[in-house]
Amino acid sequence: MATDIQHARSRSTGSVVGPWRAMGLRIEGQWAWYRRYWRANLYSSGLQPVLFLGAMGLGFGSQVKDGSIGSIGPGVSYLQYIAPALLVSGIISTAVNESGHPILSGFKWKQDYHAVSASPITPQQLFGAQLLWIVIRLALSAVIYGIAAALLGAWTGPGVLLALPVAVFVGAACAAPVMAFAATTRGEGHAFVALNRFAVLPMTLFAGTFFPVDRLPAVIQPLVWISPIWHGNELARGVALGGMSALPALGHALFLFALLAGGVLIGRRQFHRRLVI
Repeated sequence: MATDIQHARSRSTGSVVGPWRAMGLRIEGQWAWYRRYWRANLYSSGLQPVLFLGAMGLGFGSQVKDGSIGSIGPGVSYLQYIAPALLVSGIISTAVNESGHPILSGFKWKQDYHAVSASPITPQQLFGAQLLWIVIRLALSAVIYGIAAALLGAWTGPGVLLALPVAVFVGAACAAPVMAFAATTRGEGHAFVALNRFAVLPMTLFAGTFFPVDRLPAVIQPLVWISPIWHGNELARGVALGGMSALPALGHALFLFALLAGGVLIGRRQFHRRLVI
């Protein structure tokens, strides 16, 4: 963790470094830590969603008849139906976990953010670097899932090459506002447990991951429509399986972009307030 701080101080010229240079220094330090502990994160971020895909897609899916899962159409197995959605939900779970307690730790327990902000790296640059590092982590997880799911026969065509970046985009859209929230948290981080239990888990179960949303009661469906997992599921499933028109895809993408942009704007401001004001 101290590598990026040492580099920033040793190369300091008394002025703020450029944004890309700042992010490079921070990510260099994060990578120095990650390459020593990547095995501990491999299961939760990459292999656990694959095991869940095998259990639900091959196990439970063997009891689901082809063509009986909504408007996707005949010829699509249940494994192929849930594979893009489980990719999205797994990426979002990783994004929320990586942007919660680890971010709070940088402010409160390890306090390495205070050390970095004393270097030529600004709090806004630090926020951008942390978000970019989370995106890199999400991309690694998505690639692992994509390869493993291909071995299980979960992909129907080259649309998976679009589903992977879509999932990473959805994860970034969820990570940014959680990072902003973490920058305002003063307690022990119990709110992140509640966030996973009462937001992420229900969204995973009811936002179109395992069955079409139109199977839910009509009164509940509007709650699903404001869920980032639903927008991500629809977008990833649309590009992986095909059949999605341009207008709905644009609507899903705009919702997620708005969530990402809002999280970045608020997060940069909250990092500055926590570290400078």
